[in-house]
Amino acid sequence: MPVRVVESSTPSQVSGANSGNTLPQACSLLTVGQTFSGTQNVSSLQNEKDEAWRVNVCIQGCDLDHGYLCGTMEALNVPMAHAGFAYLQFYQVVTFWEGEIVDSKNYTFFTGKWEATPEDDIRHWTKFPSFSPLLSRVEADGGKTLDLSSCQNIFMRWKEQYFVNVGEDCGLTIAGFYYVCFSCSDGSISGFYYDPKSSPFQKLELKATNAGRSGFSFSTYEFQ
Repeated sequence: MPVRVVESSTPSQVSGANSGNTLPQACSLLTVGQTFSGTQNVSSLQNEKDEAWRVNVCIQGCDLDHGYLCGTMEALNVPMAHAGFAYLQFYQVVTFWEGEIVDSKNYTFFTGKWEATPEDDIRHWTKFPSFSPLLSRVEADGGKTLDLSSCQNIFMRWKEQYFVNVGEDCGLTIAGFYYVCFSCSDGSISGFYYDPKSSPFQKLELKATNAGRSGFSFSTYEFQ
């Protein structure tokens, strides 16, 4: 099985960050084992017709002190064309992703990689209504001096690292990443996918579920 990918360029401390307790508040709905279910709108630059794929997410790891979390994303009924066949087959596609929690300590609102410019960051973060009060500070310095400890939302970036159950030749791409806003009040997640080569602002919408506690379960995968 693939192993976790660690990027050497990822900073462990934001230069010039607020040295006080600015970390987002801990949330019982953002813990290992918590699951989410919803949809992602998918389109391509060649095909303007949107599709909505059902999506399940499971948190596999979460470390607020270091601004890190990871998990799996499971897309259901994904259509794939096969060479030599005139029809589509539908598959379940699972990816492993790693996330950066915006906390003004480990990570700011400015991505600084993955082909995202500060202008791209601002365009995507402003899609979230809860980001509006933070805009002026973020435009100034990426939000390095923001105190997010009382914020009712946790902002993150999710980057898919590899496919779990299909090969890289499956016809899908994980080159981009998600801008994510998590609500601490109800566990809902909204996100927007960014990839310069894909249709912009593909929206991810998820709600927390009681998987495993009410008879509903997800597929399980073992990592090593």
